[in-house]
Amino acid sequence: MPDTLTPDTFTKLAYQTFQQGKQYFGLAHKTISSRIMNTVFPKPQEEPNPLTPKMMSLLQARMNALIAVDWQEAEAGVYPKSLLFENRWDDFFRYYPMMCLDIPGIWQRANSKRHQEFSTGINTEGYPDYYVQNFHHQTDGYFSDMSANLYDLQVEVLFNGTADPMRRRILVPLKRHVEKMQAQQQNVQALQPVKVLDVACGTGHSLQMIRATLPQASLYGLDLSPAYLRKANQLLSEDAGILPQLVHANGEQMPYLDNYFEAVTSTFLFHELPADARQNVIDEAYRVTKPGGVFIICDSVQLSDSPEFTPMMENFPAIFHEPYYRHYTTDDLVKRLEQAGFVNVTTANHFMSKYWVAEKPAGE
Repeated sequence: MPDTLTPDTFTKLAYQTFQQGKQYFGLAHKTISSRIMNTVFPKPQEEPNPLTPKMMSLLQARMNALIAVDWQEAEAGVYPKSLLFENRWDDFFRYYPMMCLDIPGIWQRANSKRHQEFSTGINTEGYPDYYVQNFHHQTDGYFSDMSANLYDLQVEVLFNGTADPMRRRILVPLKRHVEKMQAQQQNVQALQPVKVLDVACGTGHSLQMIRATLPQASLYGLDLSPAYLRKANQLLSEDAGILPQLVHANGEQMPYLDNYFEAVTSTFLFHELPADARQNVIDEAYRVTKPGGVFIICDSVQLSDSPEFTPMMENFPAIFHEPYYRHYTTDDLVKRLEQAGFVNVTTANHFMSKYWVAEKPAGE
């Protein structure tokens, strides 16, 4: 520790402590839940691949590296440090008991393999068949307000508090490309607010981060779930800043003009799409992105670049209901992006997430 403790040192220590607390909480929750489940359902439907001590050590090292880069990029001014401590405590205390009460229903659904079970009154007509699922065995899939209220908490517990640090890795390439496009505009006085679209915006977490990073940008969010859009509108309305324009629509048929956005983002969408839908969303992202603009994807790691995590990638669709995940882990998204017309496609990995940054040719 440095001889002189600066405010930044205290902030860094506070952030590390905050993340460790979320990690321990997630582990404790899952450990206790698993033991209770194994008592209630002594014969799980599929036996997952055991994680070796070596793999657990590697996972911890990757997690530590993610937290380190998250701090470094905040310290460099890419996004405000306040984002590092963002946590909806009111939602936590309100919905954590409900999440616990929902667990037996999830276990029963998983063990009986009921993957399309929805509460009375939920209308699934007009939605793609691939979307009408109880993803993760969650109650009502993406169709109810309760599902939207529990989702972020469930994801944070699943990833031991690293979901938001993984989401924030889109912010560096996003900010870099937006600033590059602005610098290329010759008449500074004519600068217009950049437009950024988040496809499958869910409850608005990524939009919240993008707004903090690009406060002058005009933000747009698109999602298939009206319930999740209501939750996004609620959360985004609670913070200062311009409210993003939220639209209920399918990413395969985006209701926007050609060449409209300087940047398009998507976080943890593609592993929940069948192959043809992945290509359709990429094609649409290309269509609505301006020449010189950028499309940034954040999703799960894949077998080609993270073979050491093969047991975990095999476990994920076995433990959770993820019908398209196995194919996703072998799908070549670089090829799909280039097929749509994108160029200069780069990839990167952070912990359990992978990132694609693709540019639309400036001369289009």
